[in-house]
Amino acid sequence: MKRWLAVVPLIVLVALAVLFVGWSLRRDPAYQPDAMVGQAVPALTLPVLTNGTAGPGQADLVTAAAGQPTVVNIFASWCAPCRIEHPQLMALREQGVRVIGVAYKDDPAATAAFLEELGDPFAVVLVDADGRLGLEMGSSGVPETFAVDPWGVITAKHSGPIVNQAELDRLTEGLAPERWSR
Repeated sequence: MKRWLAVVPLIVLVALAVLFVGWSLRRDPAYQPDAMVGQAVPALTLPVLTNGTAGPGQADLVTAAAGQPTVVNIFASWCAPCRIEHPQLMALREQGVRVIGVAYKDDPAATAAFLEELGDPFAVVLVDADGRLGLEMGSSGVPETFAVDPWGVITAKHSGPIVNQAELDRLTEGLAPERWSR
């Protein structure tokens, strides 16, 4: 009888493993939670990156967007996937899309060096030294990119690097004027 009790924990672990595997096989790996879609961007004021330093100017995302549809990209100089997606952000700028950068938990001098090396696709770069804006936007890490309409409402979100045109199109379709029915 005591031998049977010793095997019970093993049986429970095997059952839990089977349940976990079954759940993970049914889960859609492309699913990205879009909790902030449809919500206003946080009204948090951050320093503007100026000549490799944070400030002296400050802005929030709505002010930085200047009433235009905007793409907000949360990035960092230490982020390898941010380097991979950088050409896509440069392409957005070339298409005339206003792109705002949020330097997440990064040294302003390192951010400036990163942008000097790869090119600067951003109309404005806000310095989020403590990661508070990233947290308030529900960011799960860098890079993360949001489409924001002229009224400061998030219309789409992409987690991870944007690596192809389909991902870029999915994000920017939220910026189309026909979606702005107010």
